[in-house]
Amino acid sequence: MTPERNRPSEPPKDREPDTDVLLMSRISNEMVQAQKKYFGRGPTQAKSYMLDDFLLVVMRGGMTTAESTMLEFGREDLVRNFRQELENELAERVVTRMQELTGRTIVNHEAQIMFDPHIVVEMFFFESEGASGVDPTSAE
Repeated sequence: MTPERNRPSEPPKDREPDTDVLLMSRISNEMVQAQKKYFGRGPTQAKSYMLDDFLLVVMRGGMTTAESTMLEFGREDLVRNFRQELENELAERVVTRMQELTGRTIVNHEAQIMFDPHIVVEMFFFESEGASGVDPTSAE
């Protein structure tokens, strides 16, 4: 019998494989590039998280000079509405790119902007990978 200390160690179950880490990094980079391309300025930080059928991309910074100026004038509503309208117009492009990167079908996508501090959150909900579409671990 092999002593416990000589057995090869397995990575912790909660640790993502390197391929998942690389995918999350690539998704973050793609989202930053999209923000730069379409808004003229991109986030200074971004991180992506995948949990089951849910992808969350959190981006910090990247407010344009015009947006910052409008916020100084107390026009948070105007900045939020403009951002939301542009996000709505770009949704198909962003969803298509995320589907290409993940190889999964997105059934819903939402975006939200917060101002203090400036954070943009993009949420993607994937079609269930289970054949029946029902997660056996979910509550009924």
